[in-house]
Amino acid sequence: MKYNRIVKGWLILGIVMLFFQIIIGGVTRITGSGLSITKWEIVTGTLPPLTEAKWQEEFNAYKQTPQYLKINQGMELGSLFDSSSFKFIYFWEYFHRLWARVMGFVFLFPIIFFIYKKWVDRTLVRKLSYVFIGAMCAALFGWIMVASGLKDRPWVNAYKLSLHLGIALLTLGFLLFASYYALLKDRLSVNNKVLYKLSMVFFVMLCIQIFFGAIVSGMKASLYYPSWPDIGGSFIPNILFDAETWSFQNLIDYDKSPLMPALIHVLHRNWGYLTYFFGLYLAFKVFRYPLKRTYYILSVLLFVLLNIQVLLGIMTLILSVGTVPVFYGVMHQAVAIFIFGIGLLQVYLFRRRNVNYNDA
Repeated sequence: MKYNRIVKGWLILGIVMLFFQIIIGGVTRITGSGLSITKWEIVTGTLPPLTEAKWQEEFNAYKQTPQYLKINQGMELGSLFDSSSFKFIYFWEYFHRLWARVMGFVFLFPIIFFIYKKWVDRTLVRKLSYVFIGAMCAALFGWIMVASGLKDRPWVNAYKLSLHLGIALLTLGFLLFASYYALLKDRLSVNNKVLYKLSMVFFVMLCIQIFFGAIVSGMKASLYYPSWPDIGGSFIPNILFDAETWSFQNLIDYDKSPLMPALIHVLHRNWGYLTYFFGLYLAFKVFRYPLKRTYYILSVLLFVLLNIQVLLGIMTLILSVGTVPVFYGVMHQAVAIFIFGIGLLQVYLFRRRNVNYNDA
C-alpha cells in the first residue's frame, strides 16, 4: 500500500516528538528533577500549579521526600529560571510528563482517523501497535522508577532508570522501523548478507553501550572519576581487584560502595572503544561495495557522529567536577540516539532481499 503525505508527515512528527521526549528525560535526569512531583495524576496532573498556594502545596509534599531531606534541604521555592530552586526542577519533570501526554494525543487520535479513512493497512497498524505497547510500558515503568526514589533512596534507582530509557529506545526503534517501512519500502533495499551481519552486530553493540551509559548517568558515576583516558589514575580502578568488595549487596546498593561506579566506568569506556572501532570498520566496509549513493552518505554520517560522540563523552567526563554538565551530558545522549537511528536504518536496508547486489 502506498501511504499519503499526511500519514508520512505524521510518522515523522512522531519520531521528532519521541526524540525530544527522550532528550527532555535526559535533562530531567541530570538536573535531578525526576522526584519533584510526588504524585502520579493522569488527568489532574495535566495542569501545573497556578497559584502560590498550589506551588506551596507541591513544595511541602516534596519536602517529605528523601531527596529533599538528604540532599536538597534548605532549597527554596524560587523561580523557574533558578536552577537551585524547586520551581526549576518541578518544571522539567512537569514538562517531561506533559510532553508524554501530548504525544499520546498526537499518536492516538490520528491513527484512529487513518484506520477509519483506510489510509493505513494492517501491516503498518501491526507495526505501530508495538509503539503503543512500548509507550504504555515506558509510562508505567516511569512511575515505578520515580517511586523508587520517594521512600528510602534520595534519588531514582539507576537500574530502573536504565530500564526506563531502554523501553523508551525500544519504542523509538519500533516507530523508526515502521516509518522506514512506510517511507522507504524497498526502494533502497540491498541483498548483502555481509553488510547485514556487520550492521546487526554493530547495532547490538550500540544498544549495550547505550544501556551502560544510562547506568553511568543514573549513578552519576562520572562524578567519581572525572578524568580520561585513565579512571582515577589507572586503567582499571584498584577496588575491582579487591575480592572483599565483590558482593551482591554492593552491586545493588551502588550508592554505599564505590564498586559499581568503578565497574560501570570500565564497562562503558572499554565497550565504547570496541563499539567505536567496529562502527568505523562498518562505515569503511560499505565503500567496498557498489551501492547507491545513499549508503555512502549514511556511512560518512556514521563516521562523523561516532567521532563527535567520543568527544562529547570525554568532555562530559572531564567536566563532571562537582556536578554533571547538563549541556554535554544531554548532547552525548542526543548523538547516541542519532547513531541508534542510523544503525537501525542500516539493519533495515541490508535485511531486505528484493534487489540483487553482489555479496563478494
